[in-house]
Amino acid sequence: MPDLLTKETNNSITEFIDTIENSVIVEDSKLLLSIMEEITKAKPQVWGNERVPNFIIGFGKSSYKRKGSNKELEWFKVGFSPNKNKLTVHLNFNLQYEDNLLNELGKFRSGKSCLYIRKLSDINLDILIQLIDKSILIQEKTIYYGQN
Repeated sequence: MPDLLTKETNNSITEFIDTIENSVIVEDSKLLLSIMEEITKAKPQVWGNERVPNFIIGFGKSSYKRKGSNKELEWFKVGFSPNKNKLTVHLNFNLQYEDNLLNELGKFRSGKSCLYIRKLSDINLDILIQLIDKSILIQEKTIYYGQN
């Protein structure tokens, strides 16, 4: 099984955010940056690859194994991608079982472990913070019990 293409880089977070033309996304990115940094107590890093060098701003690190592989891969604990018209919040747990929190979140779309948000003013930040906290706690519990 191949390695992950997206990896931690030494790229500048400020320069990454400054490339975004949408002023709402820029301001929301700065707010998310401070929220995630406070929750994780981790220094943010830009994650990217050769094609897209500035792709995700990730916080903390964890390792995991893909199904069917014994190779440990490194990924961030939580992060977000500031895109042209939306923010993608990357959580590391399955959102399918989070109806109670998601029903209170506000206006968003979701994937298995990502939230797609047009602007932070569309959502309840307290609920987003709870989801970020939960993602960190789940990972810490998994690593603590040796289930990574």
